[in-house]
Amino acid sequence: MKTLLSIGHGFSARALVPQLDGFRVIGTTRTEEKAAALRGEGLEAVVWPGTDLSPLILGATHILSSVAPGDGDPVLDAYADTLRHAPAQWVGYLSTTGVYGDRGGDWVDESSALKPATKRGRARVRAEGAWAELGLPLHIFRLAGIYGPGRGPFVKVRAGTARRIIKPGQVFSRIHVEDIAQVLAASIARPDPDACERSAIYNVCDDDPAPPQEVIAHAANLLDLPVPEAVRIEDAEMTPMARSFYAESKKVRNDRIKRDLGVVLKYPDYRAGLADLLVREGAAH
Repeated sequence: MKTLLSIGHGFSARALVPQLDGFRVIGTTRTEEKAAALRGEGLEAVVWPGTDLSPLILGATHILSSVAPGDGDPVLDAYADTLRHAPAQWVGYLSTTGVYGDRGGDWVDESSALKPATKRGRARVRAEGAWAELGLPLHIFRLAGIYGPGRGPFVKVRAGTARRIIKPGQVFSRIHVEDIAQVLAASIARPDPDACERSAIYNVCDDDPAPPQEVIAHAANLLDLPVPEAVRIEDAEMTPMARSFYAESKKVRNDRIKRDLGVVLKYPDYRAGLADLLVREGAAH
């Protein structure tokens, strides 16, 4: 039986599961409460750290890691030696477009040099390199800003806490979680035959990089609520994490997922994605 071991089974990985047919899926999570929730979705779930994953790694046909690095990669710190002997036919690693750093609003693709501007981006570059050294059939997915059901601008717009932070020339790329899922499923169905020799790398983003204030304004218009006031970035109170996102401005090309994996995006821009969320969240209310 095909078995997917999903390490750090979070938002993106949970969206993948309905796309898989005939798979046994084992997800790891950090607490027993979250493990119970995953079991309620029909998955096998284990708590990690806390459970020895070695037998699962050696028994999996497919492995996906969604675990973010710190000073090192937690999965590799614990299981690099085991992974070197893993028989998996497909290994996926969820990274970030932050590895490209700031390009002043210019375009990047998978061949662009890695110039991370943040500590998180530098950690991702190191993690990508460490995974690549294991000799596995590695597929790296560099994700843009993720949104989807329960993760979008509508809650803040409704609550009156959304802000349109203005930094001239700032653009972000985004991706609906269901499009992440279909990219992963397409890659699992069509693994790169040369991935052991050189990692297969895919940018995962939509077709329309856009200024963040446009997205907030569009969300407000969809809700028929006032468009939040514009705030200059110099005057905005922001967490260090939020401010770090504004340290980078780039447009990310996604041609490879279309050409190599045959993906047709369900939500090719934020307008389509927000329209979908509005229907879902309206139904939920």
